[in-house]
Amino acid sequence: MHEVEAYIGLGSNLSDPQVQVSSAMQELNSIPETNVLKVSSLYISKPMGPSDQPDYVNAVAKISTNLSPERLLVELQGIEQSHRRQRNGQRWGPRTLDLDIILFGDIQMDSKTLQIPHYGVTEREFVLIPLQELQADLIIPGKGEVEELIAELPSYELSRIENING
Repeated sequence: MHEVEAYIGLGSNLSDPQVQVSSAMQELNSIPETNVLKVSSLYISKPMGPSDQPDYVNAVAKISTNLSPERLLVELQGIEQSHRRQRNGQRWGPRTLDLDIILFGDIQMDSKTLQIPHYGVTEREFVLIPLQELQADLIIPGKGEVEELIAELPSYELSRIENING
């Protein structure tokens, strides 16, 4: 596999979410043949699923990797497990850590385990806003320019809580 730039979505709303997301950003560098190039600020967003759960802390990291998308997914799930992520089948429920491959180069794929670009990218301000922060002119394969996708969003409640890059 040749080196590819990819974007990873990070989210948490349990067990000190800001610490969970910040430490996961660091742990991305421990993935073999992978380097973190840039990370977005941290943002607070309302939960997508059941409203009786805490707000989320979200961010996006831009990485370069020589791994395949499937191998990268396995590595990300390992990081989730180290953060005691529990998969109880509840969609959009609370979690200590959620790591998603948002984009992987210009690849478009849909398999049993992985959909790239991430299936919800166009509706999620907590992904689009950090993506725009990292690369304003980014084009999401098959979906369009990040800036245009943000303009099409309904009003949203997203607040920046920390700028990692200073």
